[in-house]
Parts: sequence; C-alpha cells; structure tokens
Amino acid sequence: MTRSDGYLLANRQNEAGRRFDAFATLFDPVTFRHLEGLGIGPGWRCWEVGAGGTSVVSWLAEKVGPTGEVVATDIDTSLLGTTPHPRVEVRIHDVGTEEPPGEGFDLVHARLVLVHVPDREQALRSMIRALRPGGGLLVEDADPALQPLICPDEHGPEQRLANRLRHGFRKLLAERGADLSYGRKLPRLLREAGLHEVEADAYFPMTSPACTVLEAATVRQIRARLVAAGLATDEEIDQHLANVEAGSMDLATAPMISAWGKKA
Repeated sequence: MTRSDGYLLANRQNEAGRRFDAFATLFDPVTFRHLEGLGIGPGWRCWEVGAGGTSVVSWLAEKVGPTGEVVATDIDTSLLGTTPHPRVEVRIHDVGTEEPPGEGFDLVHARLVLVHVPDREQALRSMIRALRPGGGLLVEDADPALQPLICPDEHGPEQRLANRLRHGFRKLLAERGADLSYGRKLPRLLREAGLHEVEADAYFPMTSPACTVLEAATVRQIRARLVAAGLATDEEIDQHLANVEAGSMDLATAPMISAWGKKA
C-alpha cells in the first residue's frame, strides 16, 4: 500500500473497520497457525507490515510477552489507535518506499498487503533485510485470478450479478496496480530472495457469515468508484446488497496464499 489517493480500500473510509473485522474472523486462525509454526514466543521482536486492524497485532503482543516488541506499521494507522498493548509501537510507514523501521527482527509478517504495493519487489527486499539471520518471514496475499468469483456456484441471476460486480472490483484493483495473480508467485519469490525452508498453502472459505459482512462492506466502500467507471449502476448495487442481506447466496473469497521461510 502506498500513500496515494488512488488506493481503492483506504482505512479511513467508513466500511474499513467492518472489512478488517471480517478478515480477522476469516483468516486469523490460518495466520496464527502459521505464526505458531514459525516458533513465535516470549522475547521476540516482530514487525507487522500494513497492520490495518488490531487483531494480529494484539495476538503478537500477547505471544512476545513483556520482554518482546511488536512494531506495527501502515500508511494509515487510524484503525490502530486503540491498540491496548504497551509493547506495541505504531508507526506510519510505506513499506514500498521507505527503509525498514528497524533491523534484527525475529519475525516479519504481512497479510493482504503486497498485492496492493506498486513496488512489491522493493517491499519484499525491505522485509527480508529487516530480519535477523534465522528469522522468519510470513507473507499472505490474495490471488483473485486463481479463483475470481464471489459466487463459484453461479446458478441464478443473483449470482451472475454478484460475479459481474466482482469482475468490476477486480478491474478497479488492476487499474490501480494490484497484481491479481501475486499470491501464487510467493513461494518462488521467497526462494529467489534467498530464504530457505520455504513452504506455502492456500485457504478460502466457500460460505460464511463473515463472507457476507465482507462483501457488503467492500461493495459499499467501492460503490462510487464502480458507478463512476460505468461498471455498475446504483440500482444494480442496491439489488446486489439486498441479495447479500437476504443470505441466499454462497459467497466466497479469493484464495489467500500463505508463504513462509527463514533468512539464511
């Protein structure tokens, strides 16, 4: 994420908090499992990149304990202001253009961040440079091109409308520089960057109350952009939101691919 008015899903928009809450419900168990696998424990120094909300930051703070440290960075820290942990340092920071906020970190983590960063290569180098030898990197990013539909079971007009609006959303993201096939590249990119013990997996829910919340919040957040670009009408968006609220559609997410490895 870069400091740009062109960013489609800015943290200060009204629906951003609902989106982060939905992400936490959907993806925190996956993220926490991978962070546990990297061995996080008391005394660790962690950098949470593009933190957005507080769920991962708070979990990290509990894990590192009173002798550890968590540095949480984002281009917009407005949703991090209520972080209750004294061990958390919040900084405004652009991972794609600025130097790391320190060095010798035991762990660096970014979730659903780099896909939006124009200079993803620079950001990844920065994150790896910040690690101590033997430190762990976990990068988790979406791959909308791998599974592009909000309704994989497109069996009726409601699902077709939903998928058309999702296609418009992807178009807006691509126009702003998002790499919609970035997730699948992560294992290779981590190996090419010199990490070892690289592994990866993917996860996406097919239907969940949190998917419903996420879809409604996302469409409301980008509504004006969809209309301005001629990708949907207000009437179509109203109909889709009513369909979502009715709860009769199975809504999915793009796969979130998690890749991790250790610095030599």
